[in-house]
Amino acid sequence: MTETTEQMFRFINSPIERAVAILALSLLMAVVLRVLLLPLLRRAVRRSPGDFDDGLVDRFGSPVVATVVLLGIIVALVDLPLAPQVEKVGHSLIFTVLVLIWGQALINTGKLICEAFSKNSDRLTWIQPKTLPLVDLFLKLSIIGGQIYLILKAWHFDVTTWIASAGVAGLVIGLAAKDTLANLFSGMFILADAPYKVGDFIVLPDGLRGRVTDIGIRSTRLLTRDDIEVTLPNAVIGNSKVVNESSGPYQKMRVRVKVSVAYGSDVDEVERILLSTTAQVTELAKSPAPRVRFRSFDDSGLAFELLAWVDEPVLRGRAIHNLNRGVYIALGDAGVEIPYPKRDLYIKELPAGADGADTVG
Repeated sequence: MTETTEQMFRFINSPIERAVAILALSLLMAVVLRVLLLPLLRRAVRRSPGDFDDGLVDRFGSPVVATVVLLGIIVALVDLPLAPQVEKVGHSLIFTVLVLIWGQALINTGKLICEAFSKNSDRLTWIQPKTLPLVDLFLKLSIIGGQIYLILKAWHFDVTTWIASAGVAGLVIGLAAKDTLANLFSGMFILADAPYKVGDFIVLPDGLRGRVTDIGIRSTRLLTRDDIEVTLPNAVIGNSKVVNESSGPYQKMRVRVKVSVAYGSDVDEVERILLSTTAQVTELAKSPAPRVRFRSFDDSGLAFELLAWVDEPVLRGRAIHNLNRGVYIALGDAGVEIPYPKRDLYIKELPAGADGADTVG
C-alpha cells in the first residue's frame, strides 16, 4: 500500500477493513462524479455554441467514473494478503478492462473529432467528407493496435518476439497476396484522393461509362447505361485515366451534334435552323444557352457543330437523340441538303466481247 493510503487509513488496523474502506471511498467518488459533477459539467457546456464539447463530455464521462472504481480496486488489492500470482493476475485483468474502456472512448472521440473537422474545412482542409471513412478507419486500426500491444504487455507476453514473427508472416503474406494488397492500397488512395464519389458518371480509357454505385477497399462498382453492374479492381482503375463527367464546378455537361450541309447553303439560315431545334428538346439545360459553331470546310460540305448543355450526365443520350432527330427534320423541311460522299466512275474502254457481239462461229 502507498504511503498516502497508509496515512489516510492508519486508524484501521485490519487489512481487509482497509481494503473495504478504500473500495467504499472509490465508489463514493464515482457516485459524486456521476450524480453531481458530470450533470453540472453538461449544463455548463450546453451554454457554448455547437455540440462538440457536449459530445466530449458524453464520451469521457463513463470512462472516468469506471476508472475511479477500478483504481480503487487496484489500491485495495495491494493491502490484501493475497498470493503474488493472484495479485498479478488481478492487476493484469483490471488493466485490460481499463485499456478496453479507454480504447472505445478514444475511438468514439476520434470519430467525433473527424466529423467536426470535416464540417469546418477552413480549419483542417484535408479532412473532407469524402475522405472521412478512410481517416476513421485509420484511427480505429491505430487505436486497436495500441490496445492489443498494451494488453499483451499487461499479461507479460514477449511482445518483441510477436512483432518479429508478425513481420515475417506479413512479408510472406504480402508476397503471396500482392494483387489483393495492391487493390487494398489503391482503394485507400482512391478514398483519400477522391477522384470520384458514389453517384458520379465516369468514363474509362476503354470507353466503359457508368455511374459509380460503390467504392470499396478492394473494388469499385459501376452501373452502365445498359443496367449492367461492372466490378473493377481498384489497382486497375487507380492506374487508369478516369474522366469524371460529374466533377467540375457543377454537374452540367456539354453535348455536341456535328452537322454537315452542302456547299452553297446559307450559313446564317443553317445556324438559325440548328438553334431553333433546341427549343423542342426538354432534356437541355436553360443555361448556358445553346450555340452553333462553323467548324471547317470538309470534302463533301460545310461542317457545323451544335453545342448544348444538359443538367446531368444521365440525360446525354436522350438529348443527343432528340437533337439529331430535330436537326434532320428541320433541315429537310427547309430544303437544306445534307451531303454525303459521292464517287464518279469513268470507264476508258470496254474489254473485247463486252459489247454483246457473238464472237463464237
